[in-house]
Amino acid sequence: MRMSENKNVLFVGVGGQGTILASKILTLGLLEAGYDVKMSEVHGMAQRGGSVTTQVRFGRKVYSPIIGKGEGDVLVAFETMEALRLLGYLKPTGTVIVNDYRIPPVPVLSGEAEYSNKIVDVLKSKAKVKVLDAGGMATRLGNPRGMNFVLQGALVKALGATEVDWEGIIRNNMAPKFVEPNIKAFKAGFEA
Repeated sequence: MRMSENKNVLFVGVGGQGTILASKILTLGLLEAGYDVKMSEVHGMAQRGGSVTTQVRFGRKVYSPIIGKGEGDVLVAFETMEALRLLGYLKPTGTVIVNDYRIPPVPVLSGEAEYSNKIVDVLKSKAKVKVLDAGGMATRLGNPRGMNFVLQGALVKALGATEVDWEGIIRNNMAPKFVEPNIKAFKAGFEA
């Protein structure tokens, strides 16, 4: 996956979905592959189910970890409404990998607003979109919390970052009891 220009990946989800872990695993793999990598994190009330965004920039030389509006190559969304919220950061030629999963925000829970059924349609009208039932896939593999690794596998495939030993990265950065289930989830996402 050698490239002449830097690549920008945005991760967005809700606290507790594994967004930060996914971006750290990506960062470690890209560093191992010899890229210059910068990562930034934004926690918005993550412990209370608020939005969590991470940005990973990589290439030959990266000077800043911040991705500006319209600069993202890939947006990995752990929740559909969060994908819509960050869509403006994607390039017109960018790709969205979205988990078909909803976490209703407070206005929806309180009855003040509705959660739109048209979010994926809006995303598809603005970008190339890959929709995955990452939570369902992980659950069928016996690893309900492994949806972040399903999305990670899909991202690696989209980036063409196959020269990295992703299984080794997972093995070296996870507690032993989580290694095999997360490798299975990663492979399922890659194959999807």
